[in-house]
Amino acid sequence: MGTTNSKAERVTSDQATLLLAVIDRLASLSSLDDQLAALVEIITKAIGADRSSIFLHDDLTGELYGRVTQGNLISEIRVPDTVGIIGHVFTSGQNLLTIDPYSEPHFNPSVDELTGYKTKSILCVPVRTRRGDVLGVAQSLNKKVGRFTKSDLAILEAILQKASIVLNSSLFAVKMLDNQRKEAEFLNVVSEISSEIQLGPLLKMIIQMVTRMLNAERSTLFLHDEKTGELYTEVAEGVTAGRIRFPNDRGIAGAVFQTGETINIPYAYADLRFNPAFDKRNNFFTRSLLCVPVSNKAGKVIGVTQVLNKIGGAFNKDDEVRLKAFTAQISIALENAQLFEDIQNIKNYNESVLESMSNGVVTFDAAGKIVTCNEAGLRILGVKQEAIFGKTAEEFFTGDNAWVAQSVRKVEKDRVPAITMDAEFAVGNERRSVNVSTLPLTSNKGGTLGSMALIEDVSNEKRMKATMSRYMDPGLANQLLQAGEEILGGQTKEATVLFADVRSFTTLTEQLGAHGTVALLNEYFTLMVECIQKQGGMLDKFIGDAMMAVFGTPLAHDDDADRAVRAAMAMMRELGAFNQRRAASGLKPIDIGIGLCTDHVVVGNIGSPKRMDYTVIGDGVNLAARLESACKQYGVHILISQSTLDHLRGTYRTREIDAVVVKGKNEPVRVHEVLDYHTEQSFPRMIEVVQHFRDGIELYRARNWESAALEFEQGLRIHPSDKPSRLYAERCKHYRENPPPADWKGVWVMEEK
Repeated sequence: MGTTNSKAERVTSDQATLLLAVIDRLASLSSLDDQLAALVEIITKAIGADRSSIFLHDDLTGELYGRVTQGNLISEIRVPDTVGIIGHVFTSGQNLLTIDPYSEPHFNPSVDELTGYKTKSILCVPVRTRRGDVLGVAQSLNKKVGRFTKSDLAILEAILQKASIVLNSSLFAVKMLDNQRKEAEFLNVVSEISSEIQLGPLLKMIIQMVTRMLNAERSTLFLHDEKTGELYTEVAEGVTAGRIRFPNDRGIAGAVFQTGETINIPYAYADLRFNPAFDKRNNFFTRSLLCVPVSNKAGKVIGVTQVLNKIGGAFNKDDEVRLKAFTAQISIALENAQLFEDIQNIKNYNESVLESMSNGVVTFDAAGKIVTCNEAGLRILGVKQEAIFGKTAEEFFTGDNAWVAQSVRKVEKDRVPAITMDAEFAVGNERRSVNVSTLPLTSNKGGTLGSMALIEDVSNEKRMKATMSRYMDPGLANQLLQAGEEILGGQTKEATVLFADVRSFTTLTEQLGAHGTVALLNEYFTLMVECIQKQGGMLDKFIGDAMMAVFGTPLAHDDDADRAVRAAMAMMRELGAFNQRRAASGLKPIDIGIGLCTDHVVVGNIGSPKRMDYTVIGDGVNLAARLESACKQYGVHILISQSTLDHLRGTYRTREIDAVVVKGKNEPVRVHEVLDYHTEQSFPRMIEVVQHFRDGIELYRARNWESAALEFEQGLRIHPSDKPSRLYAERCKHYRENPPPADWKGVWVMEEK
């Protein structure tokens, strides 16, 4: 065994002939693979080895790769450039000649064990250019006759010295061709993308091309919605949930959007910013992740591109450069597509707004002839299209309805809007109550285009308005009126119910007195109702110091559960600011608990002929009230049912608090706490505490009381005010001393309502 850096010994005439033959043969071959195969053959024959290999260095990946080997044929094998005998020779730049490989510290015997091949001797030499740059290493195994000698080493050095000239040129040519190929591919991709103007197909095309270009498993392009402050995508590979939306400061994508800096993570689960919940939801395992910002020509970040799991390793600097260059080009196409989509939306809106309106709209050109009338207008006027189009106002609005034509002519003359409220309009033998607003139509240059009559049928509204205005927000009441009377008769609908209650209110009333209590409640309720209405919720009722709201009725949205959760978080934030103002005035803060449940409820006008309320009833209402009450027991502020969590479309920071059986029920319900409203001050090191809590819950349900208690105590050491951790630590102590029955499944029975 030994290691040497000796120069090649004196070359014989036969060897000189061999070296010339090496140059001639390698130079006659056009491809690098053919040259490597020929070189391996020459080396093996020249020094009488059993097998040989050439490993070249990949600067981008930091690996040594062999394309041609003998023995077990392998098209390409890659290893880190610091591993094994070849890694040692490459990094040290020193020759290695050993007749006892198993005594070498860098030798890996597992390869022999795997292949069944017995390595008896090794000759390994770096492949250098004339300037001394190391291109890779050459390795020969097991001299067929005798042992490898210094003479063999000298021959191998001499062969490689000559061969490196050709290899270096070929490597340079390969890199040039590869760069040209990538550049051509890049230009083709950009050209193809630039030709697509539809946003949906464009997004799909971009992520497919990014995935292919970076040799990854999945890609997603998130765009920024300035109106909602969210990142969204309509197309995500491997995700069947459709459009994804989340706040623009969440997760890896949010961090890149906020900072404008690229994030390249070789091991996603080792990074605290990575949220594994998305993997679990989509049955996917993220290994490596590359995320870069997408900026427009003004330098403003308009989104991020995220690529997952590079095949064969982690994303490198070259991947970052290529993806940044690609996003710089696609940003123009994205802006054009978004602009086109906005124009299309405006066009569609302008075309459909008339048809979607419940009011009738009749437009007149500059000559006073009727140009358009929407479906609602035809219904209110009681006519077909052919009976109205092309007629003047005087020709159509006759008899008892002549006042409409007079209003149109007056507006055309004076160019001043005219409004007629609660007027009578004759449709055959029927009389309808209408509001008519007549407006002049003016071009952007001030020219006269004609006029427009907006006709509102208020016949039904007059019958319903008095009842609705007693308990509805005016905007919501108007929408209900447009929906018709049948909506009040009773329906079964899916909705999310929210209960909120003030803690220790009796003590507050004793301190404040009657006048102070009313003033406090009015100020508090004003803030809370504003949070609910901003999210499209309906305030159902006030119950003393408590309040009940419903999301999803009378009018449903696709994301009513999300709206309810966002309203609850907004209520907590408003309460925090409210308490700061009270503290500044020397007043005591107030605390609240909020419970949410999503379920099918019965909704309608309920009561007696003397007093009716538009409200909801059902198990979901009762459970929401129970969860609000349970906030006190668990020491938290927002609890949601499993059904609400299942309906959420956005991503929120939550933790499962318990599986409980509420009073009056037999089946357990999983209950979750919403944490997103917290700050670092109100909940320091939240991620760590929540992880300890989740681990503790698993151990607790497995009856491992000691280990579970340790996890909860770990969380308490980080955040001593975390009441759920304290509660479970006490439960563990209780169950250590009083073990539950054998059929216990980790369910807690709530005795209180």
